[in-house]
Amino acid sequence: MRILFLSPRLCLPLLTGARIREYYLARALAQHADVTYVSFIQPGFPEPDATELGFFSEVFLVPLLGRYGLKKIVRGLTGRQPLSVLNYTTDEMTSVITAIAARNRFDLVHLDSCHMVEYVPLIETLWQSPARTVYDWHNIESELMRRYAANVNSLPKKVYANLTAKRLASLEKQILGSGFGHVVCSAREKEKLLAIAPRARITVIENGVDTERFAPTAEAVPRQRLVYVGAMDFHANIDAACWFTRHAWPAIHQRFPEWRLTLIGSNPAASVRELAREPNVEVTGTVPDVVPYYRDALAAIVPLRTGGGTRLKILEAMAAGVPVVSSRQGAEGLAVSPGQDIEVLDDDSGWLPALTAIATEPGLWHARSLAGLALVRAHYDWRLLGEWLYEEYRAWLVSAAV
Repeated sequence: MRILFLSPRLCLPLLTGARIREYYLARALAQHADVTYVSFIQPGFPEPDATELGFFSEVFLVPLLGRYGLKKIVRGLTGRQPLSVLNYTTDEMTSVITAIAARNRFDLVHLDSCHMVEYVPLIETLWQSPARTVYDWHNIESELMRRYAANVNSLPKKVYANLTAKRLASLEKQILGSGFGHVVCSAREKEKLLAIAPRARITVIENGVDTERFAPTAEAVPRQRLVYVGAMDFHANIDAACWFTRHAWPAIHQRFPEWRLTLIGSNPAASVRELAREPNVEVTGTVPDVVPYYRDALAAIVPLRTGGGTRLKILEAMAAGVPVVSSRQGAEGLAVSPGQDIEVLDDDSGWLPALTAIATEPGLWHARSLAGLALVRAHYDWRLLGEWLYEEYRAWLVSAAV
């Protein structure tokens, strides 16, 4: 099997959920197939050395320039394609893909999200035939944008987000009808997409975790830390961190003054950095490795109120043996059992009672820890998920040949 893998982002370093999912699934495919990897690389990102992506047959990294320029913003307002697609449609990438597609034919063209969709007609023109395109839906992008519009306070941003959501919904309907196949993160997302396109070929490959990397140690340490992990320049994480620190943390800190709230994630926005002024709140920014922060964590919190997709941060905490307390939206899309392997809150008043129970009820912390570990090891290990994805692609190609 030969796969052309197109991505709007370099899958390294493993600092965001999108990069983590892309890296592990692409690596799994490359263990069985001949994968040519093509991605943008943002300015300032270090280029990986040959060994880091050595499992690919070929690697092409294209500098990402000119995002959110005035011309693209205007086109996003007036044209047919949303800004989130225009940002990743560049002359430099067009030249690279043209050169690759002119000398190679691939069994599948894997697009990591819809952002690279403008290159599909180019490839099909060069091949003079339809390409078997597969889209990995990290989120339903129109849903993500609608939720952002519902929560943002700025009227211009709200208007622009709603307009972008409509354009994304139109694009999603188009690729559901034209794509060879689609990969989603949850059964909920599959159901929503099938309601739009009942004949679409859709499979669920959930988000996962490297269970070996996060495996807990047997060392007994005082656990007085709450952790929230996520890219702190992403609007959903900014909203969650600010809301929790301003509204839920004061009562928790009053009840447990020795506890520390640690907000971990790259490029924290100014509003997140300001949270470090609050009592016992730590904002780390980018860290070399998140694992040490789980070693003394009492719980991982996921106070998300907007956003989409499924939460790798929940799976990582479970793999580290740390109980998770989440909003209902934060746990959306995961096959969890509330009250057994996770605590899911129905309203904003439940944070202190839930964390108090984990800290004080005999045996509850260990029960949650063991149940979460069992869940991720049985269903969410990246090695299992990667094998399932390859077998799904192989079955699709076999059925198409019949």
